[in-house]
Amino acid sequence: MSDALCRDYAEVTELRAADPASVTKAWHARTTRPTVRGDGRLMIVAADHPARGALSVGTRVTAMNSRIDLLDRLRTALADPGVDGVLATADILDDLVLLGALEDKVVFSSLNRGGLAGSVFELDDRMTGATATSTADARMNGGKMLCRIDLDDPGTVSTLAGCAQAVDQLAAHGLIAMLEPFLSTRVDGKVRNDLSPDAVIKSVHIAQGLGSTSAYTWLKLPVVPEMDRVMESTTMPTLLLGGDPTDPDEAFATWASALALPAVRGLIVGRTLLYPPDDDVASAVSGAVGLVR
Repeated sequence: MSDALCRDYAEVTELRAADPASVTKAWHARTTRPTVRGDGRLMIVAADHPARGALSVGTRVTAMNSRIDLLDRLRTALADPGVDGVLATADILDDLVLLGALEDKVVFSSLNRGGLAGSVFELDDRMTGATATSTADARMNGGKMLCRIDLDDPGTVSTLAGCAQAVDQLAAHGLIAMLEPFLSTRVDGKVRNDLSPDAVIKSVHIAQGLGSTSAYTWLKLPVVPEMDRVMESTTMPTLLLGGDPTDPDEAFATWASALALPAVRGLIVGRTLLYPPDDDVASAVSGAVGLVR
């Protein structure tokens, strides 16, 4: 087991400036773990929104502005023994590994962050984050891709092609390719995801057909009405996403029901747990862990 190279955030910055190679060394020294073990259930916290310029949580427009605050919240979540790991972009993951927060944790990188929130090119979601090679070199468990599909936006085909290529590249390394599909459209110029059951089902069929192999493909899906019917559309292992929280109690209730479905393997939740209304991250995370376990 490796020790934390940095005790605080000032040391993280100093090490980045004086010895950037230490980041790679920290990844190589980290104690890893298989994705599935024990009861096969997974509780993953997600923090890849900032790299897409999405910094708001509910009505809090600047909620994720502070990197130090976000890291504090992530470290609180990861300290819960029921939390299996994290999904994030390389900048956040590098901070966490230097702080020793990723020991014996499942780690997913975030690949496509080019579809910046609110941009005219939002649905042309290029691979601007991690790569399959960097994910493998750091001995992570896999990579995640957002796959929004707008039949009226030509940028969608670029996203589909990029995701398909990444599925193959991750599979070549024996790593999970986690796809997060949505049927999307623009409403008053803003991208909106269609969360009706039939729209989610169609997005699942499109996403799970990407790439030349589905051997390593997992899905990350929203909880919507008629979730039992949605889950009949796939045999892929699936994690449920949390979305932008409005009513945490309602979110927990819908998760509890969907977690009982056979193909659902757990939760991969970010803002709902990291930024609960009362800011009690430990309590929110504990509640979610209780549902998964």
